[in-house]
Amino acid sequence: MWARLLVVLWQLGNLCLALLVQGDSQDAEVQRQLGKRLLHTLTELGPCFIKLGQALSTRPDLVRRDWLEQLTRLQDDLPPFEHSLALATIEADLGAPAQRLFAVFPDHPIAAASLGQVYKAQLHDGRWVAVKVQRPQLESRLQLDLAVISLLARFAGPFLPLNLGDDLSAIVDEFGNTLFREIDYGLEADNAERFGALFANDPSIHIPGVERSLSSRRVLSTDWLDGVKLQHREVLESHQLDPTTLIRAGVISGLRQLLEFGYFHADPHPGNLFALAGGPNGYGRLGYVDFGMMDMLSNDDRLTLTDAVVHLLNRDFPALAHDFVRLGFLNPNTDVTPILPALETVLGGQLGESVGSFNFKTITDRFSELMFDYPFRVPARFALIIRAVVSQEGLALRLDPDFSIIRVAYPYVAKRLLSADTEEMRRKLLDVLFDSRGRLQLQRLENLLDVVGQDGNPAELLPVAGAGMRLLLGPQGHDLRQRLLLTLVRDGRLNTADLRALAGLLQRRFNPRRLAGDLWQGLST
Repeated sequence: MWARLLVVLWQLGNLCLALLVQGDSQDAEVQRQLGKRLLHTLTELGPCFIKLGQALSTRPDLVRRDWLEQLTRLQDDLPPFEHSLALATIEADLGAPAQRLFAVFPDHPIAAASLGQVYKAQLHDGRWVAVKVQRPQLESRLQLDLAVISLLARFAGPFLPLNLGDDLSAIVDEFGNTLFREIDYGLEADNAERFGALFANDPSIHIPGVERSLSSRRVLSTDWLDGVKLQHREVLESHQLDPTTLIRAGVISGLRQLLEFGYFHADPHPGNLFALAGGPNGYGRLGYVDFGMMDMLSNDDRLTLTDAVVHLLNRDFPALAHDFVRLGFLNPNTDVTPILPALETVLGGQLGESVGSFNFKTITDRFSELMFDYPFRVPARFALIIRAVVSQEGLALRLDPDFSIIRVAYPYVAKRLLSADTEEMRRKLLDVLFDSRGRLQLQRLENLLDVVGQDGNPAELLPVAGAGMRLLLGPQGHDLRQRLLLTLVRDGRLNTADLRALAGLLQRRFNPRRLAGDLWQGLST
């Protein structure tokens, strides 16, 4: 124990000294070398510090951008520990030797990470399972390392060149809570079953089942996924799997997690995602594994994120700044007026004239500079979201360099708004369609229709239009009909200009000749 304490203090002490002496340097090469030293030190110190570095890599409000680039290279894999120790853990937790519990149990793992290693074993009924076994004495080692980190944060935090100061202790506490939830495999089993229930009726997503009788706090057994890792386009195509289908499945499932369920997989890196045969069109489906790092969003956060996507695409930067306040990125007392030009430069400049030009990783890199210069803070609950989105987009770009996450996200949000199948979406639709004076915002409606039917796909647009008509004519459309009627009578007189413009828009957008042309274009591509 004391030997470990001395090792941690020595290596971190040397690192902190280097950061204190050179952290304020304006020399780019000096900062790059500091970032590399940070990466090397955390890797050498083992699991707890690897996880800490990964957590910091999602905090552009705390860490310089040139250090972030090094932290994103941290790999969550270590050499496997002794097989005999894994067998001892299985027997201690499950009450019997692995050779008795499983029909086949191999003598070596197929993968090893910082917290445990995984075996491919066969049950007595012939099914194959993935058995994850935790590293020995992991909990006590993490407790010791976290105590050292907390001590250093308390005394050295105010002097480090991080954009935070004394509040670093709170960040460490939150990190420790997250880490100890991740090493509780009983909690991970609960997460897997909850996540699986959410996607039970989605043929594009597969979640492995949990073998409860062969799982415990330190051992987790789940169905084996016989698939291909999402790493190389050529490999996927050689297995008759379509990368584009898999990318869309991953992005849509991520959006559903954030904007519908409020419960999301926070670590969708290539090692945790598999391409499986089947799917709704036979081109493949996406399988998730590793449910140790999950998190939740409140209903208010879900709705505000939906608002933010709409405000971003409508280039409504004052409203977007207000969304940042509601989400906790800005203090409620912050004067957002000086921030608006920077927001428009960073977000509006990247967005440009095309939805397809938006790249989340580029935005994150530029936003990290904005966060360091302005009073932005990343709430702890959003650090994991940023990590999840950046990981998923990075994976998508590896398979398709032209991919744009917002090109999938915005049509998804637009379809949800126009279909208005929930009370919350009906309220959002009214906010989008009408301004504060009750006037129809037809340009926004046209934007929504355009992105739903983008890429020449009227098959997406027509069902949404049908849902919109059912809403307008049905009992749930009372508020919408009332708003439309109010546009007829304004300033004490009859005014039909808005409704005539609306009729003209719908006639243009749903002209049979145009729809037929869009359909032909979609089929030809």
